Amino acid sequence: MKVTALIPDELVEEVKRYSKGKNITESLIRALEEWLALEKIKELNEKVDANPLKFQKGFTGEKIRKINRRKRW
Repeated sequence: MKVTALIPDELVEEVKRYSKGKNITESLIRALEEWLALEKIKELNEKVDANPLKFQKGFTGEKIRKINRRKRW
């Protein structure tokens, strides 16, 4: 998609420097993808905070390690 946007030169230069893109377009794409990924992680964290994972009664790490270490052949 072609977009016309008024973005301060200093901001574009900083994005180019940190993203290490080949050009402005690649730099902006990388920056937007990274921002979007961070926002998705924040959203997921909020969901986990609202409904935390719960382990079954009697669950221990030691029991799981024993199961994982059994020979399966």
